[in-house]
Amino acid sequence: MTEERTTRASVLVAVSGAAIGVIFGYDLGSIAGALPGITREFNLSPLAAGWVNGVVVLSQLVGALVAGRLNDLFGRRRTMIGIAAGYAVVAVLQSLATDVVMLDVVRVGLGLTIGVSMVAAPLYVAEISPARLRGRFVAMYQVACVGGIFVTYLVNYLLSFGGGWRLMLGLAAVPAVLVLGCLVVLPESPRWLVLVGRDAEAADVLRRTDPARADDALAGLVAEVRSESARTGSLRDLWAPRYRRATVFVVLLGVFAQLTGINAITYYSPTVFAALGFDTAGSYGWPTVVQFFAVLATVGSLFVVDRLGRRFTLLTGLTAMAAAALTLSAVFWPGQPTGAGPWIGFAAALVFTCAFSGGFGSVVWVYAAEAYPVQLRATGSSLMLVSAMLANVVVAEGFLWAAAGPGMGAVFGFFAAVGAVAVAYLAVRAPETAGQSLEQAHHQHDR
Repeated sequence: MTEERTTRASVLVAVSGAAIGVIFGYDLGSIAGALPGITREFNLSPLAAGWVNGVVVLSQLVGALVAGRLNDLFGRRRTMIGIAAGYAVVAVLQSLATDVVMLDVVRVGLGLTIGVSMVAAPLYVAEISPARLRGRFVAMYQVACVGGIFVTYLVNYLLSFGGGWRLMLGLAAVPAVLVLGCLVVLPESPRWLVLVGRDAEAADVLRRTDPARADDALAGLVAEVRSESARTGSLRDLWAPRYRRATVFVVLLGVFAQLTGINAITYYSPTVFAALGFDTAGSYGWPTVVQFFAVLATVGSLFVVDRLGRRFTLLTGLTAMAAAALTLSAVFWPGQPTGAGPWIGFAAALVFTCAFSGGFGSVVWVYAAEAYPVQLRATGSSLMLVSAMLANVVVAEGFLWAAAGPGMGAVFGFFAAVGAVAVAYLAVRAPETAGQSLEQAHHQHDR
């Protein structure tokens, strides 16, 4: 098998994992456009309408908690197949909901699927990608998530004229079925195969995906698994003295990913842009422009994360986020922005979002996969997601209250301060692992 063919096989794995991100991004954004139509058709109160989204947030957390165990029990590939099938079924059932109770029940399933997919997709891609391409391929998941949100903005806009909320939600079934067709022919993760004692199958997968390094990779992987045979993949193992530093790093990475404020823009961009002084059309139109450039920034990260390294991508993105948040704080602090203030604020929001999507957000899942040996990798990724989701609750629930109380200037000042703390901590603790095997990379976190 030639190196070119190997690359094509690896790309198919990466694209399939990324497609899960497209579905996740689409589902994340579609409810914003669908909710007005749902509210009218089912005559919902504000509380009931909010619960349509709330059940997804809560069930995502449950999905994240069980994701590690599912990946270790059933394998990476079968978990991915279950996710794709689950997305397809949920999408169809949402579009057929006859009342809000049925819709809420179905959306519990959506939240569980999202929670599992956010761990499973980056993990599967990381474990099967060649070391030289791992950062780029895992970052494709972030590209897909951002792209899915952007597609949702466009679909919501086009379908809003006809009130087609059922089609908005149901369209997620299309990419889910397509990725399901790809997954059934893809191999299992060689690292999971060794973990469950199927070394011969692991060797075959390695020869298919990276033949030039297959023998060395298998030997290193088998030695790693045997040396860690006492590890069970439990949360307790993550806090063993050898892995405590890696676990603190992973947990704080998840917290920083949210408390630096990205979802304040994602969830409440019309509110932020209205506070900057834009009219209704601008408050909805300019965030779409921001999201378009965020897609471009995330694509750009694919050419940086393996060439210039994890640390460069992470710290550059975080520094730009902190500077942009500080700029937004300054724009808002005197009160209603005037003169050039709204456009300075727009530029800062653009830089802030692009710096996350093309910097910090493109690296967090790479580090989560690299921080642990194979026995603990799924559980560690799950823990990072849980920490991020809990921090996200603070942002999602507290932003509007804080904006109405202390004010937008104080809120973005807080995000800038968290960003500065994150830069200081990660400059010391984030290792450089570009080009290393997963087995080599996790040892960087032990030091």
